[in-house]
Amino acid sequence: MHSSSGEEHQQKKIIGQRVPMPEQSPEERIHNFLEVPLGYSPEQAQAEARRCLQCKKPLCVQGCPVHVDIPGFIGRIAAGEFAAAAQRIKQTNFLPAICGRVCPQETMCESKCILGQKYEPIAIGALERFAADYVREHGLIQPLPPEPPTGKKVAIIGSGPAGLTAAGYLARWGHETVVFEAFHTPGGVLVYGIPEFRLPKRIVDAEVDQLRQMGVRFELNQVIGKTITIDELLQEGFDAIFIGVGAGLPRFMQIPGENLAGVYSANEYLTRSNLMKAFAFPAYHTPIVRGRNVCVVGGGNVAMDAARTARRLGAETVTVLYRRSRQEMPARAAEIHHAEQEGIQFRFLCAPVEYLGDLSGKVCQVVCQQMELGPPDNSGRRQPIPIPGALFSLPADLVIVAIGAEAHPLLTKQTPGLQLTSRGYIVTDERGRTSRRPIWAGGDIVTGSATVISAMGAGKIAAQDIHQYLANPLQPWTISSEIAIQL
Repeated sequence: MHSSSGEEHQQKKIIGQRVPMPEQSPEERIHNFLEVPLGYSPEQAQAEARRCLQCKKPLCVQGCPVHVDIPGFIGRIAAGEFAAAAQRIKQTNFLPAICGRVCPQETMCESKCILGQKYEPIAIGALERFAADYVREHGLIQPLPPEPPTGKKVAIIGSGPAGLTAAGYLARWGHETVVFEAFHTPGGVLVYGIPEFRLPKRIVDAEVDQLRQMGVRFELNQVIGKTITIDELLQEGFDAIFIGVGAGLPRFMQIPGENLAGVYSANEYLTRSNLMKAFAFPAYHTPIVRGRNVCVVGGGNVAMDAARTARRLGAETVTVLYRRSRQEMPARAAEIHHAEQEGIQFRFLCAPVEYLGDLSGKVCQVVCQQMELGPPDNSGRRQPIPIPGALFSLPADLVIVAIGAEAHPLLTKQTPGLQLTSRGYIVTDERGRTSRRPIWAGGDIVTGSATVISAMGAGKIAAQDIHQYLANPLQPWTISSEIAIQL
């Protein structure tokens, strides 16, 4: 009897505790840009996969914007069928190695995990990453065979997560798919916004190469709205267009001193470091300010990325200034945890009101306002309120402003008839249709800054509607009543 009870206790322990993923130590990683989590071994992945309850009605799938068959691929990992697991994921997610690294699973699929009601939820993201990495590293990738050519041409504007997902589906369904990208490298925010230590560029390159093998064509250094317009693309014979250009216009606080040298937008700072490899200067000819005392303004994932990048670039102190409390921070818990491990300091209930410069016009101090929390605002988070007279200063020779981004007007201003919101985002219905035939849009250019996986979900939904439209392009261009009211 006692033995049986002991076995039962051991079984509960196995089910209850997730298998931790090995990672670089903080002391080591602050001196390099190598990936922090090191990934599961096959044995660790199988042990974690065996925790899955294989629910009859898997709520985790409902929590996934692209509806990956989560129990299906985890069951195959548990059985040691790693290539089959990767193929199962690829049926609905063309970027699994990326999602396994940067998708906020803890608030999506993992938050719905039944096991999580009593124990730790299954490490769905870590297992997705394992399956994708395993087949890539062992040469087992099998591109999904496309359906017969339809003779239809689709232009995808932007090669971020929304554009890449839409391209993958449309190419698979037999449509000629061309992706137009403004930068010299495909990937959008995946390559310019997310640092190497969180998402290595070789991972993005490998996922993009798989899309190329499916027939997707990439036209780089093409700024749509400048080098060519959407109307010109339609005149060139494209049957449908999907806009997935993201929200790439940096946002500032409009406070004194923002034009001082050493005050960066997170967009510019991370683009210089990530895409243009400023971290490897002078091997790459992209200079970047390396501050000793760095202040990062904001509390999201981008702020964490900027702070952790500055630390790796040699900063002695990096302080994150956030106007609410830790509880309201939108950054992923794992990113905050990693930042704290790396020595990043946090000043909560604190907002810059002015940047002061030295005689040479370079930032040297941040004047901050102490805040307190009032009632919740529209986002549901408590509104920060200034405490009268509570000002203090922090030394800073580099400030990175990471308070979000806005819609860039370059493309939309050159596209007449495209309905926009008051903030310049493209208005769409639930299928991604815009006010103009035959144009769809999705991702941050519609929603404002959001997650990689939500942009992928928008790309998938739009691709499905484009596919149906192309089967019968003479049908009336209908949009939902909600958008019609706005027009």
